Amino acid sequence: MSKKWSFFLTILLLISVAGLFAPISGENPNKSSIVPADVAWILTASAFVFFMTPGLAFFYGGMVNKKNIISTMLSSFIALGVITVLWVVVGFSLAFGDDIGGFIGNPKTFFMFSNVFSGDPWKLAPTIPLLLFAVFQLKFAVITPAIVVGAVAERIKFAGYLVVMILFCLFVYAPLAHWTWHPDGFLFKMGVLDFAGGTVVHISAGCAALAGALVLKPRQDLLKGNSIFPANIPYVILGTGMLWFGWFGFNAGSALSASSLAVYAFATTAVASAAAALSWIFFDAARGRKPSALGACIGAVVGLVAITPGAGFVAIGPSIFIGAVTSIISNLAVHWKSKTSIDDTLDVFPCHGLGGIVGMLLTGVFASKTINPNGADGLFYGGIDLFNKHLIALLIVVLYSFSVSWVIFKIANALIGLRVNAENENIGLDLSQHDETYSSRRNVFVPQP
Repeated sequence: MSKKWSFFLTILLLISVAGLFAPISGENPNKSSIVPADVAWILTASAFVFFMTPGLAFFYGGMVNKKNIISTMLSSFIALGVITVLWVVVGFSLAFGDDIGGFIGNPKTFFMFSNVFSGDPWKLAPTIPLLLFAVFQLKFAVITPAIVVGAVAERIKFAGYLVVMILFCLFVYAPLAHWTWHPDGFLFKMGVLDFAGGTVVHISAGCAALAGALVLKPRQDLLKGNSIFPANIPYVILGTGMLWFGWFGFNAGSALSASSLAVYAFATTAVASAAAALSWIFFDAARGRKPSALGACIGAVVGLVAITPGAGFVAIGPSIFIGAVTSIISNLAVHWKSKTSIDDTLDVFPCHGLGGIVGMLLTGVFASKTINPNGADGLFYGGIDLFNKHLIALLIVVLYSFSVSWVIFKIANALIGLRVNAENENIGLDLSQHDETYSSRRNVFVPQP
């Protein structure tokens, strides 16, 4: 019997038993502020954001080699299981529990979701139950480590990535969420604006992806100079559609109410992504390449990433600029990266990391109090102070996310081993890690050592 899988099973069973003794919450004592329309919208938005993780699985799965489709999709999809349980146990507490020094939440505040159902609504979401806020935030926590796998796909052990996912959520995602979205978090108090996760989700995932790519080293096929082609472009198109659809809940839901602000975030999300998709393929065509479905899909996702931090702070006009310009910058970064020895399999850092960085900076440029009185005016409207704050925050977040993620990959590699051996990599991770194949025909079976 495998020791590592027995360990995972034992931990899950211990959590299950602990759940039997967790206190049962009664009725929420404060119902007076709850608005049914807001509850309905955030429930819907939560389902939208849930839909993004299967969408990401299709998006990534279509871009890898045929022998690694299932393993790549599962590595993203499994976050729905791992992070959901972790969020209930301690993740929500670390992100949104009682503040400890502006850096992290008290793990005891909502341990095992205690006091979540019966607790008063969240300070910044007074019209929905605290439990709904916790579930909505869960979906953000789920997709963030699922994004990271795109950088280390086609060579990482499944069990190893589970360890990375858990450590990343505890030591990177939860602290960043606390810094940025908790009223006592130091970036929040500094005045940094991140409407829906440009910093918390995309910059952190992009930096972790870069760290992972550096730790795991390039794939064998890349070192041998073998051509690597996407296995299923229709999967990529389907995944993009699912992501785009879900992103309306991601951004518009972050208004935390059924309000005009949610409508604004919905509109800027649609416009920025549309501009980015066009910008990517037009830029390719202008440089002598053919407009491609893959390019349009990648561009659309880059636009969604870029508008995320400013979706509820910038006007619709600037959102076109944000999408178009960020798409070109990411396109150039992908082209530059292809000339280096860095093997970020699916260009997670150039698209998510750099897209989030540019989006965060442009939020500091184009944010307007006319759109959101709770925000601030950016550099374009004379608000140099906001832009300077975003520059400082950007440096902090990038350094923290990359360095801690690099340590996490190193620790996981020492504990359990991250990279499959050359033989299993050559056979493909679908067979070597999961004993499954994309096609119905199986020629060989190689057990995981």
